[in-house]
Amino acid sequence: MEMPSAPMILEGIPMPALLIAKDGRIAAVNGAARGAMGDDLLGRLYLMAFRQPAMADCIEAALRKDVAAVTRYVRQVGAAEQIFRVTVTPVPSGAMCAFEDVSAQEEVGQLRRDFVANVSHELRTPLTALMGFIETLQGAARDDAAARDRFLAVMGREAGRMNRLVGDLLSLSRVEAQERVRPTQSIDISQLLVRVICDLRPVQLAARVKVELSNAPNIMVRADADQMVQVLTNLIENAIKYGGSDKVVHVVLRREQRDPVLRSSAVQIDVIDQGEGIDAIHLPRLTERFYRVDAHRSREKGGTGLGLAIVKHIINRHRGRLMIASEKGVGSTFSIVLPDDAVTVG
Repeated sequence: MEMPSAPMILEGIPMPALLIAKDGRIAAVNGAARGAMGDDLLGRLYLMAFRQPAMADCIEAALRKDVAAVTRYVRQVGAAEQIFRVTVTPVPSGAMCAFEDVSAQEEVGQLRRDFVANVSHELRTPLTALMGFIETLQGAARDDAAARDRFLAVMGREAGRMNRLVGDLLSLSRVEAQERVRPTQSIDISQLLVRVICDLRPVQLAARVKVELSNAPNIMVRADADQMVQVLTNLIENAIKYGGSDKVVHVVLRREQRDPVLRSSAVQIDVIDQGEGIDAIHLPRLTERFYRVDAHRSREKGGTGLGLAIVKHIINRHRGRLMIASEKGVGSTFSIVLPDDAVTVG
């Protein structure tokens, strides 16, 4: 029986793979490798094709010492990086390299590390403040009633800040766990809006902002009522806090005959403020965890940096979309859209 050639064997490997001959030239490349790294690999010296020391050392060890190894190879694709775990194996005719794309795993790992670092940073500041005040109250300010009252007030604010952060983290965890489960409950979205606006009346009075609801037909939507309250409260409360004093926040509920992205009729809720607006450079990142346009101002107003991330996950669960538009000096509009298959008119 005739043995299959090296190129034929490589074509049977589903991941990118290539064979490097004893003379250091790439002798065979499979289709997956050509698709991932281009058509010009065949015949090239591996030192020219893969100009990364770790990769070159592993190939050299396989060719000269018959030593197998696993290394990391990073390829630049436009502005992004494609990361491979490369298994280099000695074979009679040279060295075989199999490339496993681990870009997604690397990205998830980096997101996890960033998340832990952000949470640690957010908790460290109030914890440090609390420890400092406790130490002061136990020492120099033990018998100073005025200082004690002042410090206890600050400690209460810092403890509240930590409590809000932990609450948002738990909420984010629950939302992510339910993201693949479609809601089945039917709710009147207009009544929900009226309820949220009424519940936020103290916030409106404190900020000297009026919230006006217009175009609110009775529309029944299949949605999770508690999660939709969370979404609407977040968006409207943000508009109140950042919309500027003595201004009006407009909330508009309407039925769209055809949404250009969902390609079906939909229900849209717009929350429109008259604040300072947000620079366009920040808009794509607003739903990232812990991303803030003005971190100091956000913390002063009680923000945790997780609100819009929670909103995004909730809207994803409802198979809708979140849109953000803003113009400096004019204001911002946060819109949520629910698809046609989640809507019935009451």
